[in-house]
Amino acid sequence: MTESGNEAVESAAQRAEHTRDRNIRPSPDLPELPIPGDTANLREGAELNDACLALLPLVGVWRGEGQVDYPTIDGPVRYAQELTIAHDGRPFLFHQARSWLLDENGDVIRQAAREVGWWRPQQDDTIELLLAHNTGILEVFYGKPRSQTSWELSTDAVVRSTSAKDVTGAKRLYGIIADGDLGYVEERAMVGQPLQPHTSAQLTRVAG
Repeated sequence: MTESGNEAVESAAQRAEHTRDRNIRPSPDLPELPIPGDTANLREGAELNDACLALLPLVGVWRGEGQVDYPTIDGPVRYAQELTIAHDGRPFLFHQARSWLLDENGDVIRQAAREVGWWRPQQDDTIELLLAHNTGILEVFYGKPRSQTSWELSTDAVVRSTSAKDVTGAKRLYGIIADGDLGYVEERAMVGQPLQPHTSAQLTRVAG
């Protein structure tokens, strides 16, 4: 492990002091698989692959709130989200996010966006992020770390089902911010609008 990798491990350990004993768990009613399971906790399960060290601070389960706004909606609209970033020891991370809309009192209005995918770091420090959305959109992002705790990515390709909205591009910036929270902002070009701010959120680590 490189010196920068050691620093990233130590920094992540300090931020996770209060969540170190939590992890995603398989259903107790199902038999265990004969292969390593996913873990969102660096202290449990398979060892993080060296190829993923640049993404190490992202591993965990995160929850928090944000807002979505766009010229085509009556916004801004408040939402909550749970983001799980896990691994099974291989050179990629699993990504799953689910969101729900909130009213002005913080009560749930309804379920909202879901996405699943994979972070795939490459040897030249390039990061591939492949995402599939419940709205019929498939996206391929490329980017690089901006620092040990921030990552910027932009779409190289967007594929839409026949029933999906006209999405043509997106850009995301993730970063570890105050008190170890994970913040992100997303810009999106869709339904005839140019690339512009769409969503932003601040998530707190709840496991890992």
